[in-house]
Amino acid sequence: MMEYPEIDRYASLDSPLHRFDPRVKIIAFLSLIFSVVLIPDLKIAFVGLFFAVFMLFLSRIPLGFVLSYMKWVAMFILSFFVILAFTFPGEEIARFYFLSISAEGLYTGSLITVRAFSAVILIFPMIGTMSFDKTIKALDGLKVPNSLVQMLMFTYRYIFVFLDEFQRIWTAMESRGFKLRTTLYALRTIGKALGMLFVKSYERAERVYRAMRSRGYTGYQKTLVEFEVRTRDYLLAVFIIGFAVSLHVVSFVGV
Repeated sequence: MMEYPEIDRYASLDSPLHRFDPRVKIIAFLSLIFSVVLIPDLKIAFVGLFFAVFMLFLSRIPLGFVLSYMKWVAMFILSFFVILAFTFPGEEIARFYFLSISAEGLYTGSLITVRAFSAVILIFPMIGTMSFDKTIKALDGLKVPNSLVQMLMFTYRYIFVFLDEFQRIWTAMESRGFKLRTTLYALRTIGKALGMLFVKSYERAERVYRAMRSRGYTGYQKTLVEFEVRTRDYLLAVFIIGFAVSLHVVSFVGV
């Protein structure tokens, strides 16, 4: 059974971050994410990582749900750590045959790894604590270009449809004896399946566009959700943005 990428699966939970105004939340967390990825010191980066984990626990999103996504991100990030450890110039601390590990490579790789994990973890309390329609409306309220907002909305809406379509194509292939192997025939068959999915996606997009135009679609999302910024939203935003700024102040002072 195919698992769908529903990052807002736990948007119905109750936590301080779930009650956080979506517009203010996006601004506050984006400020924190940019702050974390620009930290030049490894010790301060670990502080940012601990704060990201604290925000995750504050959101009450199950840890297992987060780890199910983080495992794929970890494979990508850790590959950079290994590459930097063996290729970054600096003082050699270990050698494996013709490969050497430098202290500067370990430090730089660790810094990038910690910052990347912190940024990815912060996405969950930012996006996972509100339903996707609220996210789209908040982006529209923040004056994000409408074409980008519409692109995100339709991508998220129809990715599940296309996954179902590909699952049916794959089931049909397996029922006819197809086995996934590293052979030219298998690769050619997968290519044809992806091509068929592309054709079906194009035809579906045409039908959906005509249907929406016939129902008065104007390119702007209309929802019943109304946002209201409260004092607690300002206080939480000041706390998060203040922490983001303090990371660089401490790093600059060198404490």
